[in-house]
Amino acid sequence: MTRPLRIGIVCPYSFDAPGGVQFHIRDLAEELMERGHSVDVLAPADESTPVPDYVTSAGKAVPVRFNGSVARLTFGPRANAKVRRWLDAGQFDVLHLHEPMTPSLSMLALWAATCPVVCTFHTSLVRSRALQFANPLARSSLEKIDARIAVSEDARRTLIDHLGGDAVVIPNGVYVEKFADAKPAARWQGTPERPTVAFLGRLDEPRKGLPVLTGAVPTILARYPGARILVAGRGDAGHQQALADLGENASAVEFLGGLSDEDKRSMLASVDLYVAPQTGGESFGIVLVEAMSAGAGVVASDLGAFRRVLDDGAAGGLFATGDSEALATSVLDALDHPEQTEERRAGATQFVQQFDWSSVTDRIVAVYETVLATSEAGRDVGSRRTLLSRLTQRARIKDDA
Repeated sequence: MTRPLRIGIVCPYSFDAPGGVQFHIRDLAEELMERGHSVDVLAPADESTPVPDYVTSAGKAVPVRFNGSVARLTFGPRANAKVRRWLDAGQFDVLHLHEPMTPSLSMLALWAATCPVVCTFHTSLVRSRALQFANPLARSSLEKIDARIAVSEDARRTLIDHLGGDAVVIPNGVYVEKFADAKPAARWQGTPERPTVAFLGRLDEPRKGLPVLTGAVPTILARYPGARILVAGRGDAGHQQALADLGENASAVEFLGGLSDEDKRSMLASVDLYVAPQTGGESFGIVLVEAMSAGAGVVASDLGAFRRVLDDGAAGGLFATGDSEALATSVLDALDHPEQTEERRAGATQFVQQFDWSSVTDRIVAVYETVLATSEAGRDVGSRRTLLSRLTQRARIKDDA
């Protein structure tokens, strides 16, 4: 199938405070449009929030605590009416819903959908109260899903455990070349005596692991007194707590605040090491791929998702999750043995190519085309299950090749 498609993408989370899912949707939409497809995105956003031209705002969102962070969601009769108007106006060939079990726009769109539906699941949790709550609400609509995508094996396992069924695994995407071509900045570059170690994440979300990193700072400074720890991200409460935790070592940590996309790429291209001390709730690890693409050495907590993204340790160092001393040991090992870090960097340069948006979008479009071919052939629900089985098996064969 080579014809341009009309694709509707629904984001459950607000663009007021964008995170991984919003950035995934933004990049996918732009990659699809670059290939000639027509794309409209529906997402929560306040009237004052600037959004791209292809995004339709569904109105103000309400903050809800979810998965160790705060998700901004939109639900209710007014949101439902906006979803239905958007669907009627769009006349989409395929509807791509993200996190359809989250009580927000994607769930409303699933209820109202009349065209073929593809759903992407991002969440990775051992036990999800949100999914348990949403299951009865969405159970009657699950059969409307023509194909399921999970961004990782962890997200796939969460889906299977909470909802049953299966999904094809297609990872999050990164514009690898943009990070590889990023210009280093002298203000973030280190030296053998004054190495730079970077962290990027929301400072007031405990699961992002900033306290694990600050707990490792004294040990790192004992070996490298001139080391600079660069902390990028927003969150005043987390910033103040980190300063209190650091005490006399606070001068070694530079808080950069939120970074633009360009500055983020430049920082990752400049530092000696990128550290990911997250303690849980991570289904993929997009920032690890970004750091590897930019050429940074990487040290990360030993979460299942991070282990897979780092090729089981071949592309970056791993340490015991939540253990500040283990983090410090891994950082010092990477700094003490630059030849080993360089070997990992070289391997990572090749490994990250599978996550480039060109490859990821190819796989997503293949799902769209298979779903549409099945729909146009007038297949029933049973055939949808067979379709999902074929898609999943095909992806596994490709991954094993």
